[in-house]
Amino acid sequence: MVPVTEYSVGDIMPGMFANALYYGDNLDILRHYIKDETVDLVYLDPPFNSNATYNVLFGERDGTQAASQIKAFDDTWKWDQSAALAYQITVEQGGQVSRALQAFRTFLGESTMLAYLSMMAPRLVELRRVMKPSATIYLHCDPTASHYLKMLMDAIFEVKNYKNEIIWQRVNSKGNVQRKFGGVHDIILRYTKQSGLEKWNQLYRQLNASYVDQAYRYVEEGTGRYYRMDNLTASMQRASKGQIYEWKGVTPPPSRCWVYAKERMEELDNAGLIVYSKNGYPNFKRYLDENMGEKLPDIWDDIFQISSKELLGYPTQKPISLLERIISASSNPGDVVLDPFCGCGTAVAAAQKMGRQWIGIDITHLAVTLMKHRLWDSFGKDLPFQVLGEPVSVPDAKTLASSDPYQFQWWALGLVGARPVDKKKGADKGIDGRLYFHDENGSGVTKQVIFSVKAGNTGVAHLHELRGVIEREGAEIGVLITMENPTRPMRTEAASAGFYDSPWGTRHPRLQLLTVEELLGGKQIDYPPTRGNVTFKKAEKEKIEQCHPELPG
Repeated sequence: MVPVTEYSVGDIMPGMFANALYYGDNLDILRHYIKDETVDLVYLDPPFNSNATYNVLFGERDGTQAASQIKAFDDTWKWDQSAALAYQITVEQGGQVSRALQAFRTFLGESTMLAYLSMMAPRLVELRRVMKPSATIYLHCDPTASHYLKMLMDAIFEVKNYKNEIIWQRVNSKGNVQRKFGGVHDIILRYTKQSGLEKWNQLYRQLNASYVDQAYRYVEEGTGRYYRMDNLTASMQRASKGQIYEWKGVTPPPSRCWVYAKERMEELDNAGLIVYSKNGYPNFKRYLDENMGEKLPDIWDDIFQISSKELLGYPTQKPISLLERIISASSNPGDVVLDPFCGCGTAVAAAQKMGRQWIGIDITHLAVTLMKHRLWDSFGKDLPFQVLGEPVSVPDAKTLASSDPYQFQWWALGLVGARPVDKKKGADKGIDGRLYFHDENGSGVTKQVIFSVKAGNTGVAHLHELRGVIEREGAEIGVLITMENPTRPMRTEAASAGFYDSPWGTRHPRLQLLTVEELLGGKQIDYPPTRGNVTFKKAEKEKIEQCHPELPG
């Protein structure tokens, strides 16, 4: 097995890695660790909704919305000191971006939307910097902010590099809509770094059945092949000297010419590819079985919400087929795909599946943990990739704990495959995380391990508290994760809790102690291995593919 390689921030050098997950603020990661013109394709789906919670990674085990969900972004975009500083720094740099933000402030005031645009502007500037001249960027958003983002993108990437406003129809219909049409689509804005140099693989989709029935209504004798007749005249604007002539007693109408020169017409006629109408006009025979399909338009109404098999419990998760389409159109095998707002890592998974290199960035350890599990489940534990910015030593862990205690908890729980709990829920008092497992063959009974994480001084009282929580919750095992080494009285207290005896005859300490140093050294909790950890929904197994332009199915 090839282990995941982990690096702390101090070990990272600019441009070191592809196939890497970065933990941290994407603005800092982009500025300090991603070199100029090293990325072939950018996809980003930045969260925006002042009344919504984003990066909610976990739902209840019965599928309902989360009594134990974790809020990694809570009303992310606010006009506060950080937003005001981002606005000021960007405006003071001058240029079109500065003028655009000033215009937004005049129109929007010091609003949530202005905060969002002020925070997005420097990130988009950095994304343009890291893009190769042949690169393309796809910005995924909803209609709430798409018109403002388009103006901001015009300022950063220039109007001449605008390519598409793609309408992605997410659902067929939307119920309970009063006094307005149902909102069923997202917007994807496509810009290039330098128009004319961008990588482009033409995509096709299956022809409409009614169009096929109407157009391909002729059947070739002898072969049974369906075909349609295509006009062989063209506008005179396309005419050259060789396209104006009489063909078998017929000439084109006024202001028209033949599509082909006479020699080419003769070749087609001899090959049986010209069909003559009743008035003697020639038509080109186009076979249905040679038609690659309809060139993909900018309205994508053939990719709907993800299936239950694909769903990982992440509310803003996008279908992998959507990312496969984007990657197919604007990159080639071996290219580098960057997603600076990774979430559950759909773009990363699609890039890996399609033989691209990838870089993913997210600001929460929750998302990084979920992405690691997704990659392992989809491509196997021997998949080589790097995780950058996470603690790799006890001093690193202490630094994280002092700067952000919740991120420290989420990181530590990720090391043992547990999921955090929502601190706002009183029922979870004394619980920092949970791990679910099955150890009864075929019964489907779910059992659990309760976790408490302590970054500071610990003592016997914390074990007394955890023991009480185990009894209250009816949990099988409790684990205390500590920064400091446990004292002898703590070990005595843990030993006095006895054992959990599994149906398979294995014994496991009911109260366990693990230090951060032990976790970094690879030690894990002691619990029944049969069927193992079912805390995270497993992603489907994938195979790495080579990418080709999409053909009709």
